[in-house]
Amino acid sequence: MKVILREEVSSLGQIGDIVDVANGYARNYLIPKKLALPATRKNMKALEHERQILLQKRQRLKHRAENLAAKLNTITCEIAKQVGEEGKIFGSVTAMDIAKALEEKGIEIDKRKIVLETPIKHIGDYEVPIKLHPEVQAFLKVKVVGA
Repeated sequence: MKVILREEVSSLGQIGDIVDVANGYARNYLIPKKLALPATRKNMKALEHERQILLQKRQRLKHRAENLAAKLNTITCEIAKQVGEEGKIFGSVTAMDIAKALEEKGIEIDKRKIVLETPIKHIGDYEVPIKLHPEVQAFLKVKVVGA
């Protein structure tokens, strides 16, 4: 089924893109959550009319992401965890922990945008990439200390 994306969907594409997806995915997820519209002739004509508005929206979102990236590149997040022998922490520092630490600083980031290859398991300083926009990525300094 062909659909027109109304919002950015990371696995599919940008706002205004026409993509081909499985019927069930479109009917049960994308369309009810208003992430997409069926690609009918009527909707295609409306898309052409709205394309200019969509381009402006994309530029605004990218600009906001660039501003947030500049802010995140200057911030250091400190996360305190219980430490065992040899600097190994109990449990691990995950994307959710980093998102909570950022929230305490007044910055709200979705934990899915924080790109951690593996959870952090030792104390120390780390640079964590945050994918804010398909074209914008920030690097947050995370300092894991013992509690």
